[in-house]
Amino acid sequence: MNEINFAPVYPEIFLLIATSAILLIDMFLTEAKRHVTFMLAIVTLIVCAALNIADFGNPTVYTFNNMFVSDAMSNLLKVFSYIAVGMTLVYSRQYATERGMLGGTLGGEFYVLALFALLGQMVMISGNNFLVIYLGLELMSLSLYALVALRRGNAVSTEAAMKYFVLGALSSGFLLYGLSMLYGATGSLDLTEVAKATASGTVNKTVLVFGVVFVVAGLAFKLGAAPFHMWVPDVYQGAPTAVTLLLGAAPKLAAFAITIRLLVEGLFPLAIDWQQMITVLAVLSMAVGNITAIVQTNLKRMLAYSTIGQMGFMLLGMLSGVVDGNVASAGNAYSSALFYSVTYVLTTLGTFGLIMLLARSGFEAENIDDFKGLNQRSPWFAFVMLILMFSLTGIPPTVGFYAKLAVLQAVLSTGQVWLAIVSVLLSLIGAFYYLRVVKVMYFDEPVDNTKIEATGDMRAVLSLNGAAVLVLGILPGPLMAVCATAIVKTLAG
Repeated sequence: MNEINFAPVYPEIFLLIATSAILLIDMFLTEAKRHVTFMLAIVTLIVCAALNIADFGNPTVYTFNNMFVSDAMSNLLKVFSYIAVGMTLVYSRQYATERGMLGGTLGGEFYVLALFALLGQMVMISGNNFLVIYLGLELMSLSLYALVALRRGNAVSTEAAMKYFVLGALSSGFLLYGLSMLYGATGSLDLTEVAKATASGTVNKTVLVFGVVFVVAGLAFKLGAAPFHMWVPDVYQGAPTAVTLLLGAAPKLAAFAITIRLLVEGLFPLAIDWQQMITVLAVLSMAVGNITAIVQTNLKRMLAYSTIGQMGFMLLGMLSGVVDGNVASAGNAYSSALFYSVTYVLTTLGTFGLIMLLARSGFEAENIDDFKGLNQRSPWFAFVMLILMFSLTGIPPTVGFYAKLAVLQAVLSTGQVWLAIVSVLLSLIGAFYYLRVVKVMYFDEPVDNTKIEATGDMRAVLSLNGAAVLVLGILPGPLMAVCATAIVKTLAG
């Protein structure tokens, strides 16, 4: 029997033990001492990040009979996931306290469920086996279902949780059915063996293609891509804003990871089949997301449709790695999609952070009109929101411009000029609703002159968030190089 190497799994083991310990400690804390739970959660994230950073530069390692992989891409995505969850907890602290989400003897369940959802994401990111990927997906999903329903006395949140649970279960069923068909055709749950079987040409192509269809549909649900997007607007709007951010940030990185694992590492020989499906998903997502967002007055709902459009743009990078069955600058294409995902998550964090900053007890600040005259109330935070909106639009010198440019270059390198033109035109439509937020902040009179109060940590993190979006737009090279290196090493490993 092969000896199991536990070293690649140290971050997951530590996170599991630490989260369980936080749950037990929190039982003995009063509401006034809830800051202890917060600090323990932040320390846990820092330790996990340090463990993964220490693994940077090491060769790819498979363990647990090839079911778990530690490679350059997994380490990078995990570190960004820790950052995303940590920033979310900072942004959410005051918001959750004012809404009673941290009250009672088990008020720390918000932090504990967020960490368990993160653990599921880490398992998804490093999964090299159908069962491991699915277990990580379900751990993340069940934690997020509970988080959406955390405000038990709020009918809107409860409705959103029901919709998310039902449609999430449906998407998991799609994915599981597709994986079972792939297992039936190839006789293996291991992604490496599945890739060998599909490349051999000896397996039933019809069963494989049906399996791929269901897998792509399940992945589209998790990414929030059209036409599997119906849960996104309702859940984003109905969930508490703190939970909306937990839904819309780090899980996108995990969804990107399993898309790479399943489609590129496991099913690359079937690239011609899944590339066509992703092309349809990408164009539909950009069209539905950008056009529908124009008529939204609720900012969270508008950002939900924005997410659908942004995920469509990310999928452009995914489909540009293969043309006519041949690898065409695959590393460049997939690294542009990775860069796009990371920078989108960074921008989303700041946007929802500002929504929570303006919210107060009994007031959600989730309508576009609630941002009227923000420049008169707080010029600095209005400037941060301006940077974030410019980034989502793709206006230089923000990082969103370079992210879109990198993806468009990958698309053009494949010769699909029509696809690049369509994506640019749909992005121009998206500029309308992003710039509308800028307009109301700078040119409208404020309807609410209440003083904006931000804790020191939230003010600092929000400021750093906005600065990062601007600095990475001016100097995108280092992050792009890291993403490219991670993808190349992962595909080579």
